[in-house]
Amino acid sequence: MLLIEAVGIGMFLSLILTETIGLAAGGIVVPGYIALVLHHPVQVIATILAGLITYLIIKLLSSYIIIYGRRLLIISILVGYLIAYLTRISPMIRLDALILDVQTVGFVIPGLIAYWIARQGIIPTLAAMLIVSSLVRLVIIIIHNGIVLP
Repeated sequence: MLLIEAVGIGMFLSLILTETIGLAAGGIVVPGYIALVLHHPVQVIATILAGLITYLIIKLLSSYIIIYGRRLLIISILVGYLIAYLTRISPMIRLDALILDVQTVGFVIPGLIAYWIARQGIIPTLAAMLIVSSLVRLVIIIIHNGIVLP
């Protein structure tokens, strides 16, 4: 139920952001999913890094093949899916006594982030995504009478 609310609110707030200032928040479902894991910053950072790596791979591939439009979207999602899958194979990183869980949020989210980075740039995409995700989380906390998400 929480996922449905988060994605729905994220879609609504993304629409408002897109219509008012013209920035997309990294994809239609991205802010809702990110909002649910904002209290796990390593996972959010891992997802953003996976999106950036996906973007760099797409940029490299575009030197050899023509990538635009729907092809850009599909290739971004496929490459992002593979990178997210790799984070599931070995999700834990040990740094002395610190153990970090570096799984991404979902499998499609890194590819959607990469797609929008390719279309509108790194800073605008990440800024819009984090702002809308934070607002989604705030709205959900308000809806659930101040109970912070687990």
